[in-house]
Amino acid sequence: MTLFPTCLGTLLFPGASAAAERVLEAGGATVTSVVEDLCCGQPAWNSGHVKDARRVAERALDALADADEIVACSGSCTSMVSHYWVELFEGTPRAAEAERVAQRTHEFSSYVAGELGVDGLGPLKTARPRRVAYHDSCHMLRGLGISDEPRQLLAAVEGLELKDLAAQDRCCGFGGTFSIRFPELSAAMADEKVDDVSEHEAEELVASDLGCLMQICGRARARSVDFSCRYIAEVLDEAMPQTIS
Repeated sequence: MTLFPTCLGTLLFPGASAAAERVLEAGGATVTSVVEDLCCGQPAWNSGHVKDARRVAERALDALADADEIVACSGSCTSMVSHYWVELFEGTPRAAEAERVAQRTHEFSSYVAGELGVDGLGPLKTARPRRVAYHDSCHMLRGLGISDEPRQLLAAVEGLELKDLAAQDRCCGFGGTFSIRFPELSAAMADEKVDDVSEHEAEELVASDLGCLMQICGRARARSVDFSCRYIAEVLDEAMPQTIS
């Protein structure tokens, strides 16, 4: 099985992708991790630059073409690869490769919950009890239809109190290039999320998309709002028996 950390995982959140690898291995998978800083092409694709998106995505396709199963540390990138690579590479010599990769690509939390099973990770327990909130990213919720699986994983961790946000299905405002083109609107949307987490007295925000964590928690830090942010694999990794001190 090949782990695709995505560009954010490789460049900005290496601890998150390392945690994902450990969790997958604990669940019984033999993992090979992509070590290059590869992008799926989504930012250019969403902006209408199809040729640029294909040029960028081809490097990722090179790395993933021979993989039996692929797990991505991002619902957003999983959506791009599994839903849009077929269209992106349509009519090119690599169309068949792209379709094979699309069919074999899974989002991390859904793969762990659905394929490996949370029981395979052993009894999960936090080092200290705490309240956490889970954020649904747009691509996972609307593009992939994944909502229950990450919550099932968090519910299996003894010591976590999972708080439902008032607007848990609302966009955080990141949206890749959206946050660059509309920074004021993007920041206002993130502020709504920050306020939602704070009002529910969650000590930690958990998500399955690193871009969402970067967006929401960046605004929290800018406003000196005190809650931590974790990728879902980091929570599971910390809670596994061999990692609890």
